[in-house]
Amino acid sequence: MTQHRFNHWSEIKYLKDIVTNPMIEVGEYSYYSGYYNNHDFQDGCVRYLWGDEKSRALFNPSEDFGWILDKLIIGNYVCIASGVIILMGGNHNHRSDWITVYPFVEQIAASYEPKGDTIIESDAWIGMNAMIMPGVRIGEGAIVAAGSVVIKDVPPYTIVGGNPAKEIKKRFSDQEIDMLKEMRWFDWERKDIERASHILSSSSIDKLYDLYQREIKTNGNLIHIDSTNRNDS
Repeated sequence: MTQHRFNHWSEIKYLKDIVTNPMIEVGEYSYYSGYYNNHDFQDGCVRYLWGDEKSRALFNPSEDFGWILDKLIIGNYVCIASGVIILMGGNHNHRSDWITVYPFVEQIAASYEPKGDTIIESDAWIGMNAMIMPGVRIGEGAIVAAGSVVIKDVPPYTIVGGNPAKEIKKRFSDQEIDMLKEMRWFDWERKDIERASHILSSSSIDKLYDLYQREIKTNGNLIHIDSTNRNDS
């Protein structure tokens, strides 16, 4: 397996460039900043996920046992810090509803219980040393504080922290969150995002929404921003 190590804390690696596991889906410009743990994203940050080169050579649980395997799905512009652990489905053989949680070899085929896909939606930020438990959905624009253990879904544009992670606050008002969820700026074409980056890098949601209605949304379709029309500044 190719190792993707880091030379400095300021270095990032775009997931599109390093992910080869077919059970991991990644969006555009999402990155991993893993210097302080010096782990490969697929074999350190993501854990117990069948589909890496070595596990594919060893066994195929779908073919061998008929298991439906969970996936890791990551949206666009997601930031994943050093030390983050994303627990996945390779060890879902400890059944709390059985008398023993011990995975006897003879019962492995029957013991597996999927948790569902783990989803990190676009523009989320997962802080240093946070742990994401299997089957959790992190909503768009959410922030997971450093050291948190996330055991349940996180709503969009919400900051959570602690063990287990609990809501600290909403990043914006409900009305502003609805506007952001409608705009989905992270799905715009890159050149449109770059032209709007000065607004995205501010708290001016109303200004971004004005631009979205005027230049991005036309009859329900996305159009390119006209670089000559910059009355939004």
